[in-house]
Amino acid sequence: MARHRFHCTNGLECVFDLHGREVAPGEPVLRQARQVAERLMRRLGAGDWSQWSVTVHDLDGRQVLLLPFSAT
Repeated sequence: MARHRFHCTNGLECVFDLHGREVAPGEPVLRQARQVAERLMRRLGAGDWSQWSVTVHDLDGRQVLLLPFSAT
């Protein structure tokens, strides 16, 4: 399994994933990114999420995915 970090930002505010999540071989990183966005929106409630996105990074710091919240 590979560990990835799922950070959320709107360009001004950030929610950092300090521990990361294990992603099983063959499991889409996209699915976990959608779950992260949905959980954050549920936890923080109503608001303008149109500028927010999830950026997924491997443990070497390389960005492997950018998912706008609007795509969830």
